[in-house]
Amino acid sequence: MRREKHSKGWNEIKTNDSWALFKIMGEFVHGFEKMSVIGPCVSIFGSARTKEGSKYYELAVDVAKSIAEAGYGVITGGGPGIMEAGNKGANLAGGTSVGLNIELPFEQHDNPYIDQDKSINFDYFFVRKVMFVKYSQGFVVMPGGFGTLDELFEAITLIQTNKIGKFPIILVGSTFWSGLMDWVKDTMLSEGNISAKDLDLIKIADTADEVVEIIDAFYKGHDLSPNF
Repeated sequence: MRREKHSKGWNEIKTNDSWALFKIMGEFVHGFEKMSVIGPCVSIFGSARTKEGSKYYELAVDVAKSIAEAGYGVITGGGPGIMEAGNKGANLAGGTSVGLNIELPFEQHDNPYIDQDKSINFDYFFVRKVMFVKYSQGFVVMPGGFGTLDELFEAITLIQTNKIGKFPIILVGSTFWSGLMDWVKDTMLSEGNISAKDLDLIKIADTADEVVEIIDAFYKGHDLSPNF
């Protein structure tokens, strides 16, 4: 929540909530109008703190290039780090490069590799997350922090509960993700909190070629379309 200069009374809170509805609706309308004409895309997630030249930054560039060369656009959160790498790779390949930006007190700023007409700004995380889920044909999840995990597990939950159609979810970097996946299998699965088939929703890859192979194999049997 944003810091306020004074404590608000209940009536003032209710009034602000009513006006906020119009802003939320406006963000949804703007996002749907912009995203609906872009075409099939794959979202790339990962840490905003990953530096250019590092292993995972350069791998994200390669992954995005391969995705674009395979005919998909690339969507990122529009900021620095892995997001920048994703947009950079798409840009280098001459593909569609989309940035869904969010106003944050730190880390976030537009990166220079987003197509000029495909940079969309949001105030609300939940509106932005709807755009990722609705218009992505797959999630490529690079090493990251809490925000990356948030996007990952929300997508898995929505697919698991049949709220959206299934699409490929790919964790890139087996070394980084192995500890999490071991815990999911050894703790969550073994204690009955998930089903074995839920693990089929997640694939692990270490190269750009593997990522594209997983996406292409999935869409040999599924249509490309918005997810809800």
